[in-house]
Amino acid sequence: MHGADFDLRLLKRDLDIRLRGLFDTQIAAALLGAEALGLAALLEGRFDVVLSKKYQRADWAERPLTDGMLQYAAADTHHLFALADELKGEVEAAGRSHWVTEECRALEDAAFIELDDEEAPDPITRVKGARDLSARQVTALRLALEWRDEIARKRDKALFRVVGDGPLIQAVAANPQSREELADIKGFPGGLARNQGRDLVRILRSVVDLPEDDLRPYPSRRRDGPGRPTPEVEALADALKAVRNARADALGVARGTLLSNAVLLEVARAAPTDVEALHAIAGMRRWKADAVGEELLGVIRKR
Repeated sequence: MHGADFDLRLLKRDLDIRLRGLFDTQIAAALLGAEALGLAALLEGRFDVVLSKKYQRADWAERPLTDGMLQYAAADTHHLFALADELKGEVEAAGRSHWVTEECRALEDAAFIELDDEEAPDPITRVKGARDLSARQVTALRLALEWRDEIARKRDKALFRVVGDGPLIQAVAANPQSREELADIKGFPGGLARNQGRDLVRILRSVVDLPEDDLRPYPSRRRDGPGRPTPEVEALADALKAVRNARADALGVARGTLLSNAVLLEVARAAPTDVEALHAIAGMRRWKADAVGEELLGVIRKR
């Protein structure tokens, strides 16, 4: 598979399938130092195969699928075997097969971690522009998103095919008093406003009179998180980044692929002094520790 994260989650959620033995061509390409990691870019660069983009935004709930859509879907997987075979050979020659295996097993495991309500990301954070709204508007938008989600589930439609984020934000800002006013908002589907708009109007009205204490503003840093690092931790993290950067450049991989800044910050917080303690830090794969661990530990010990 290529970029299998979302696919694995859907397989588990909708079909209760847990896949094992994944070889992800995007992961392999990243660990070989490829700069362009999209499937289209890899196929064009390696096989001179140009994938069509014609149906990227098509309605894939349409039935029957057109011949063009079927050909598009087939082309998206047709060359994966050849690409996987080539990449497997390259990662083996580079001595990085165990890197790919470890990352693929981690991706498989991550797809089956079920978050509770407190851990699940706030849907408001996925809406562009929501950060700039007032607490009352964010509260209203969050309820509007729940309204849209319920409709999408009943219709078995993608969220954007019900109504886009932009028109929902405009509805929150306009606070329409009727279905007719809702339908007048640019980009808001008229049929949706007429048939289900009454509920949204009622929801938006209900937020107007909510007490300040009942409002839920845009989420800030989690209160139960580690908080802002101390100057000493920040300084250590910067020193660790310099080591990571030099090692990633020497290996020919992206710096974030070797170790993300977030993981480096956790290393700086924990300040491990031996390899086992380093392995215990979330996100620190064995191959990463093998590749740069001793250098990181050397910096920490000096401090």
